[in-house]
Amino acid sequence: MRRLAATHWAFVATGAFFLLALALTLDDYVPAWVDMRAQRGIGQAALDYLAGDGERVFEPLVGPADEYYGAAFEAPLALVERLLGLEDSRDWDVYRVRFLLTHLFFLAGAGVCYLLALRLFNNRLLAFAAMALFLLHPRLYAHSFFNSKDVPFLVAFMVSLYLVHRAFRRETLGSFLLCGVGIGLLVNLRVMGLVLFVAVLVLRALDVAFARGREERGRTLLTGGAFALAAMLTYYASLPVLWTDPPGRFAELVETFGAHPTIVDNLFRGAELHSPDGPPFDYVPVWVGITTPPVTLLLALAGAVALAWRGMRRPRDVLRNTPTRFGMALIALPVATVVAVVALESNVYDDWRQLYFLYAPLLLLAVFGLRWLFRGRWMRAGAYVLAGAALGVTVVAMIRTHPQQDGYFNALTDRTTPERLVSRYYVRRHFQRVVADALAAHPSGSIFVSRSFPDYPFPADDYERLVFTRDFRSGEGNFFWLSPDAGRCPFPGGPYVVRLYANTIRCVIDPVAYFGAARRDALATEPVVRARYDVYRDGRQLTWVWDGCPAEEVERFGRFFLHVYPRDASDLPGWRRGHAFDNLDRAPRASAVRIDGNCVAVALLPEYPIARVRTGQIGLWSADVPRDYAGARRDALATEPLARGHFAIHGEGRTLTYVRDGCTDEEAATPFFLHLYPEDAGDLPGDRRKYGFDNLDAVLTDHVERVGGSCVAIVDLPDYPIASIRTGQHDTDGERWAAEFAWPE
Repeated sequence: MRRLAATHWAFVATGAFFLLALALTLDDYVPAWVDMRAQRGIGQAALDYLAGDGERVFEPLVGPADEYYGAAFEAPLALVERLLGLEDSRDWDVYRVRFLLTHLFFLAGAGVCYLLALRLFNNRLLAFAAMALFLLHPRLYAHSFFNSKDVPFLVAFMVSLYLVHRAFRRETLGSFLLCGVGIGLLVNLRVMGLVLFVAVLVLRALDVAFARGREERGRTLLTGGAFALAAMLTYYASLPVLWTDPPGRFAELVETFGAHPTIVDNLFRGAELHSPDGPPFDYVPVWVGITTPPVTLLLALAGAVALAWRGMRRPRDVLRNTPTRFGMALIALPVATVVAVVALESNVYDDWRQLYFLYAPLLLLAVFGLRWLFRGRWMRAGAYVLAGAALGVTVVAMIRTHPQQDGYFNALTDRTTPERLVSRYYVRRHFQRVVADALAAHPSGSIFVSRSFPDYPFPADDYERLVFTRDFRSGEGNFFWLSPDAGRCPFPGGPYVVRLYANTIRCVIDPVAYFGAARRDALATEPVVRARYDVYRDGRQLTWVWDGCPAEEVERFGRFFLHVYPRDASDLPGWRRGHAFDNLDRAPRASAVRIDGNCVAVALLPEYPIARVRTGQIGLWSADVPRDYAGARRDALATEPLARGHFAIHGEGRTLTYVRDGCTDEEAATPFFLHLYPEDAGDLPGDRRKYGFDNLDAVLTDHVERVGGSCVAIVDLPDYPIASIRTGQHDTDGERWAAEFAWPE
């Protein structure tokens, strides 16, 4: 009784603590883009539909798939908003109410997790551990405020697991009907809930196969049929879009979610993944592994091993309605889901948020592992101490990253190297917070913000001070612009920087200062292209400048294009290889502004070797951007040459740069020769193997350019290992000069 009372009070104290945390931190979280229009629109559209305001009233929505998202959670939120008179999407109180209700639903899910674990283990301490694991996942905790799509689905999945366990324990018609209603609502929230619907049907089919006698088989068939009927009717009743043409609309729904139209370029291990192409096989395991507290991962692995071992020792328990079978189902659910996601090339993005529901079986496996690893009395006491300490570490991590717990990464990733995380993995960008900081720092006067800034809500008084524009004038007021490159902050010492670990998540810059400086630096050099805009190149930065551009040019900023052709097509993102070029249209579009009557845009080129760059404005002008010979000369002269002749020869990566300051036209026109001797003669083209070297004479001669009074030549070398290089110039009388040197691989 003493232990029971202690656990009971711990449960109450935990609930009180998290409610207090909710009250103190509610205003610290900011909306995610997914929550801005699509989610609110889904709930509002469902209410309008129910009120008879048209057959298909699903505006304002973001994408064509949104009308098929269920509104089982969004419709009640929309109803509360209307009852409170909260209609304006820019009203901060709208999101305060949404965050409050979504988080309360998350806390209720933690209570259901406690009850399910109590049913599974008949141990209140283990049930309390399950609830703690549910609450103390940093990413899920942050999402439980602003993500009204994925977190409610996680909670509904936990509730459905509870109803499934209850139904199979009781074996009554009522329990299976209730289970069907729960899973029908689960599928309403996300079609992926079908995985649990199918799982229940498979388990019922096994029970029919192993039923003892006709009476038990009939009862099993009845309860299974009642479950399926209740689930389908609930789904139909809760999704108004199906009502006019159930078969046709359901076929559209399946087709839509089979090839979801959302297109996102998602950063994963340093590579851009095109979301409609489907994830690589390790996408979900890696994301789960680097964003889940290590204690949960280790215990879940132990639990899976223990259950699998028990299943192998007692295979009959896996086929019959036993606790072991339920445990094995917890293993099968995430495995089957991940396999299906990869096999069907499902559209997943923004870490693994569409699959957050998999955390429900994962944490229950962790509690199985906790019980199995520490079975003796003293071992059990030690286990609770260690688990508590590990959870304490997680709490500390949540406090340190507050309110950016959605960017939590565990120690399996490099969190200490500056900008390492943002260069390898997707991190949510916190657009609204940086402008909120700017508003707080300037309590009066107008705040000029880039027009491309998302329409996030702010308190009413602050919103009146915001001027959304891309046409700025010096001396007009306070200017703010989101950094054109997500991981690049031109003014890292400024007050409007969002940091996470050693990474710059988002910063705000002064567009007049930043783009004005880019224009001044560009005008100090010669343009590489002259057209409607003059285009300047400095290393990997392109700058477009049109002095004296008309005001209506601001409306054409969306017409820029920027196509980069790599030297090696394998450097392209997988989804771009069929096009042979990288499409960076959004880069100049996103960063174009008009300052004091002059239009400026800036973009960074990729790091891989580039063969050709083409840019312009659709239907207006286009041009090829030549290589940056001036920048190549500057970079080369900052290093020691590999060899010296009439030209100094510099090497970096797979590129040779020849430089001669003060060269004559005759020297520039004299033919070059360039012979490469590979480490393995088998790497040579077939027609060159008998000579023992590769001849790049013509390539080099065609790449000599005059830069002021200097001559510069640039040659990209083949990818095979090179032992040595011999190069120089020759005329009809023979070699004018030659140099031979080893290539530093």
